[in-house]
Amino acid sequence: MFRVSTVRSLALFALSATAEIGGASMIWIGLRQGRGAGMVVAGALALILYGLAVAQQPSHAFGRVLAAYGGVFIVGSLLCGAVFDDFQPDRLDLAGATICLLGVGTIMYAPR
Repeated sequence: MFRVSTVRSLALFALSATAEIGGASMIWIGLRQGRGAGMVVAGALALILYGLAVAQQPSHAFGRVLAAYGGVFIVGSLLCGAVFDDFQPDRLDLAGATICLLGVGTIMYAPR
């Protein structure tokens, strides 16, 4: 089954994606929708949380972690669009997301 370090890593990826996508969204809303400086500052703080969370990954290989995180970000972005923007991913979006998650698994968790 999953090792504790793998479960921790997956949780950190989920937190990282939530913080990065949420932070970017808050900055977008603050600037593009005129919701003000408070929203922009909250977004900036969320982006700091993203950086802190992704830096806690068990792997010490920065390039590997960020490459794998890219796949998590893609899936998280599609999910965010589906939940908050009435975006309907099509079969090619879902196929691409699946490929990305396979990449995450290969990059981060395949035995070396």
